[in-house]
Amino acid sequence: MSNRSDDEWRAVLTPQQFAVLRQKGTEPPGSGEYTSTFNAGIYGCGACGAPLYKSSTKFDAHCGWPAFYEALPGAVRRIEDRSLGMDRTEIVCSKCASHLGHVFRGEGFATPTDERHCVNSISLKLAKE
Repeated sequence: MSNRSDDEWRAVLTPQQFAVLRQKGTEPPGSGEYTSTFNAGIYGCGACGAPLYKSSTKFDAHCGWPAFYEALPGAVRRIEDRSLGMDRTEIVCSKCASHLGHVFRGEGFATPTDERHCVNSISLKLAKE
């Protein structure tokens, strides 16, 4: 896990990245770079670059954010999130603890895990194959 201070993160992230990755914000639906991208590659953490998702696990959930059904083993950590009056599961990068988004289960998508990792585009960086 990263030991960077907020000032150190501010020095390497844009204000928008800092708001989402370090302050648990959310980008507006449909506004992100990777919402409709289906290029082959590995999606890494937008803060530290750690590999998070294979592009082959990305699917179109029509939710306004990139959706994946499975992270790389050990890449994300799940945290109970009861903010905003909801019961959700937050996902953060295992390496630097940056906020990625949330995981939803049982929505009926035809995926192997029955999960939707709803991830902010700004929390990702695609390394194309």
